[in-house]
Amino acid sequence: MKRGRPRAGPADLPHEVRIVGGVFKRSKLPVPDKPGLRPTPQRLRETLFNWLGQDLSGWVCLDAFAGSGALGFEAASRGAASVIMLERDPDLVALLRASQQRLKADAVRVERADALSWMRAASPGQFDLVLLDPPFDAPALLSAAVEASTHLVKSFGALYVEAADAALVAPQGFMPWRQARIGSVWAQVLRRNS
Repeated sequence: MKRGRPRAGPADLPHEVRIVGGVFKRSKLPVPDKPGLRPTPQRLRETLFNWLGQDLSGWVCLDAFAGSGALGFEAASRGAASVIMLERDPDLVALLRASQQRLKADAVRVERADALSWMRAASPGQFDLVLLDPPFDAPALLSAAVEASTHLVKSFGALYVEAADAALVAPQGFMPWRQARIGSVWAQVLRRNS
């Protein structure tokens, strides 16, 4: 009988990830052992930025559940004009700020905040790209995050969603654009209609 690949336990998770493209390429980001922290795998980040294009010059981005910062720093590395990273864990906020300073990532702003509350209160239509990668151990958080974020995406902007389960139904005003399953992660980019 064939056995499935065992699920990654805390000892199997990386203690650092590398930025895969742009001006910060090969720079390392620390990944502490924290419950629910699961950085986006390198292969998936490569796929995402192949979909979006390697050059994000001028883009305004939001990394709503920043964690290790892998997605937000990738966007900044590829030329995004502004990347806001939201994280509520104070230890992770300190690590994100340290990485921002070490990389001299001037386009990055780290805010300690509850992502849902922050997104619900934010002005509409200000982001070209919203990155949603909430903890997989809180499945209800994903649908709440999508609902809280859709008004933030500019016309023809993109909403990236990462989840443990199959692709979600596109919210009103969005259409599915790209999706893939890489390992145990579903990734989907939704494009906002005009």
